[in-house]
Amino acid sequence: MGKDTLILLLLLACGLLCGSIIGEILEPWIPFLMKSKELRWSPSADLEILKYDLNFQVKLNLASVGGLALAFWIHRRMK
Repeated sequence: MGKDTLILLLLLACGLLCGSIIGEILEPWIPFLMKSKELRWSPSADLEILKYDLNFQVKLNLASVGGLALAFWIHRRMK
């Protein structure tokens, strides 16, 4: 992965986090921002000598999607 890709992933993660925080702050006044959908992926395997179970979960709401869009816009402006 190149440096540009790592910067994009970092910006998108920050956008998700900041969007969720802003949504939590604004929830009393704008409640529809926090209506969310959870996306889950849980791969697992039980081999005789190795057993693993991974759980990935992303909780998306309108505020976090707005943060993602803003982060992507900032990344495009940085070029």
